[in-house]
Amino acid sequence: MDLQDELKKHVAAKAADMVQPNMVLGLGSGSTAAFFVADVGRRVAAGELPGLQCVPTSFQASVLANRNSLALTTLNEVDRIDLAVDGADEVDPKLNLTKGGGGCHTEEKLVDARADKLVIVVDSSKLVERLGQKMPIPVEVLPLAYRQVEQKLTDMGGKPELRMAKAKAGPLITDQGNFILDTDFEHLSNPGQLEEQINNIPGVLDNGLFVGLADKVLVGEEENGKFHVREL
Repeated sequence: MDLQDELKKHVAAKAADMVQPNMVLGLGSGSTAAFFVADVGRRVAAGELPGLQCVPTSFQASVLANRNSLALTTLNEVDRIDLAVDGADEVDPKLNLTKGGGGCHTEEKLVDARADKLVIVVDSSKLVERLGQKMPIPVEVLPLAYRQVEQKLTDMGGKPELRMAKAKAGPLITDQGNFILDTDFEHLSNPGQLEEQINNIPGVLDNGLFVGLADKVLVGEEENGKFHVREL
């Protein structure tokens, strides 16, 4: 296991300790969240979490939950989500996030926004001074509207690029059957305003800016060969 995976493993274990019996738990997507699901699965197998129900944020999260014998439910079947644990691609000093590197941000935002408490698990490489510093902003769009959305994003000062699939010809298709426009904004100074502006474009489902949602960020760090988790 490389250094980054070790950091993810430690921070995921810390988050798994926060899960309590009879909770409705939001299961995030991505590599760090995968470690978290495995840890929760071990606690369930040990009989520590009776009554736990899980709401996945993607097809990947559903598959991981099934492999770890976690009971699944859906957003429409629950009145609340007690806790959601999710990853992030970027975290700024105000705990705003960029998500969507894995193409799941629309469903992730639905679950994360519903949670009474949202805990983000990352390794230290995901900390940035401003969002958009390390990656473009993913924008999920209806396929029939991607060209007009592309033009609107360009008019807003963005540089959109249709995300292409890596194992097939053509664009990447999300779990909802849509396209993603990865959009670089050179000067992203007000993420909350930009999040609203992008979502107001007809044809956009949602974008990867998560502003004001995270309650806590757990950061896996390494110092002098020792691993620890810092809370933000």
